[in-house]
Amino acid sequence: MTELTPTYRRVLLKLSGEALMGNLGHGIDPQVMMRVANEVREIVDLGVQLGLVIGGGNIFRGVGLTAIGVDRVSADQMGMLATVMNALAMQDALRKVDVHARVMSAIRIDAICEDYIRRRAISHLDKGRVVLFAAGTGNPFFTTDSAASLRAIEINAQLMIKATKVDGVYATDPVANPQATRFTRLTYNEVLARQLGVMDTTAVVLCRDNKMPLRVLDMGKPGALLRAICGQDEGTLIHSEE
Repeated sequence: MTELTPTYRRVLLKLSGEALMGNLGHGIDPQVMMRVANEVREIVDLGVQLGLVIGGGNIFRGVGLTAIGVDRVSADQMGMLATVMNALAMQDALRKVDVHARVMSAIRIDAICEDYIRRRAISHLDKGRVVLFAAGTGNPFFTTDSAASLRAIEINAQLMIKATKVDGVYATDPVANPQATRFTRLTYNEVLARQLGVMDTTAVVLCRDNKMPLRVLDMGKPGALLRAICGQDEGTLIHSEE
């Protein structure tokens, strides 16, 4: 087996909360959590500095409450707390596989985790610790995709990875259309023009304007994350104009 060598020194991984459910309808599947933790350990063992943003959709989705009349700001704040819960769970899983990790929250919860401070986050990364960025941006009306894009830029990541349940970006829904075309490379302007829905517009524009490359891949595919970090053509690469 050929030994893989990382292409990127610092990476931001965005993982959906739903990805942690496994075959459950809600919450966290411990087996999935430990599988992700072990994949992260492989990355860290190669000397890669890793930041992680996890959504909260497996615990709570604010959109559902706003649809029945709950105040949007309150619903989004509850969603932020769900991301903190996922980050704490992942921190515990990482510690079980001997990976040092820190949860940093965009909202103040001093008794549970650290406040997000950019310089401190970079210091943790430099020391080989995985940093779990929780509570989104700390503001309502922003998705965890936007939070991931923002944190990737702030920590000077060389690559942002969005781990999904499909192996890249398709022209149409591959579930509804099994013949849908999968893209191997796209520009951010093509994503916006085609309305591909990879991330929300704010997140896409943040990455585009700051020339942050994004790779979309299937987290459930064994070795996909490691191959992407080692520069292999995994999933779909999205980049700014050449």
